Amino acid sequence: MTTLEQHGPNSTRRDFLKASGVGAVGFSLAQSGAFALAPSERSVIFLMMVGGPSQLETFDPKPSAPSEIRGPFRAIETSVPGIRINEYLPKIAARMDRLALIRTLHHDSAPIHETGYQLLQTGRLCRQGSEYPHVGALAARELGGRGPLPSWAILPGPIGPTGVDIPHGQSAAGLGADFEPLILSGDGANATLLGLSKESDRVRDSFGKSSFGRNCLLARKLVEAGVRVVTVNMFETVFQHLSWDCHGREPFSTLSDYRQTLLPTFDTAFSGLIDDLERVGRLESTLVVATGEFGRTPKLNNQGGRDHWPSAWSAILAGGGISGGQVVGKTDAHAGEPIDRPVGPEELLATIGQHLGLSPSFLEGWGPIRELFA
Repeated sequence: MTTLEQHGPNSTRRDFLKASGVGAVGFSLAQSGAFALAPSERSVIFLMMVGGPSQLETFDPKPSAPSEIRGPFRAIETSVPGIRINEYLPKIAARMDRLALIRTLHHDSAPIHETGYQLLQTGRLCRQGSEYPHVGALAARELGGRGPLPSWAILPGPIGPTGVDIPHGQSAAGLGADFEPLILSGDGANATLLGLSKESDRVRDSFGKSSFGRNCLLARKLVEAGVRVVTVNMFETVFQHLSWDCHGREPFSTLSDYRQTLLPTFDTAFSGLIDDLERVGRLESTLVVATGEFGRTPKLNNQGGRDHWPSAWSAILAGGGISGGQVVGKTDAHAGEPIDRPVGPEELLATIGQHLGLSPSFLEGWGPIRELFA
């Protein structure tokens, strides 16, 4: 993995990346008629909501369900009539006409953090020691850079231990060291090298005071500097650390943590990122995706929390030519299973790859979520 400190501002792209040639980009959204920007102009910011947020307490509330299903929070109206989300996401609610929700992400593999991370970021599960590269590494190999920095970065760094000692899908795997991500701590001196201090107090404050908000601002700076794919891990681990992993008991989080910290932090940072990308003219060329690695059980457990549930969870997207103000998919009355338009993680990944202009060989028959661009 690469750190910015290893390369000064006058370094050339060759110092960062030995590109293996630009691959075919024919299977692009531009050719499908859904998106007109050339692949060279596009970027992706992937916000990994580490721990697996509850769909019921974020983007798929069920206000008419029994209390043991519904949970302790209210659902509020958004700027789009008929779309309701959690009451502690008011800023996102106000911007819903510019956003899209997917409510039917699901997989049927083991209900552990690591399978979700692998599927969302590589499209495949590790088997018998095999490991597959992150989409950012594939973009680095196939498309090369848009400037002096590497094509892929992770903020503030890769995900740490989450329970099972297998890969999280955040490496270049067999592609080699040339395609590993730039690692850039949002709290270190590297932030100065990107000119973060030159941003106004108003801009910085719009992202909130959290480290996640700071990293979302850094993600925008990296996109401006030419990085194609920026992964922002909201948390490093799920153990003895605040995260979306709300089992309701130590060493994990509770739904009170959702109310007091997690939801307000995400609401402010995500909204700040969308507004800022629009302000600097990069929202149309930058696809923003935020999701976790699975959802949570429809019924509250004995501790008042929710456990792992890969059968249904949500994602929120913005920019990148998507049509805002819509919901893709519908779950049952308890947000436990898709009943209309189930979406596999590989479809979300194919949407990312197609936005970037990766070649058809990357997609391997996976279809993008075309409803997002209707």
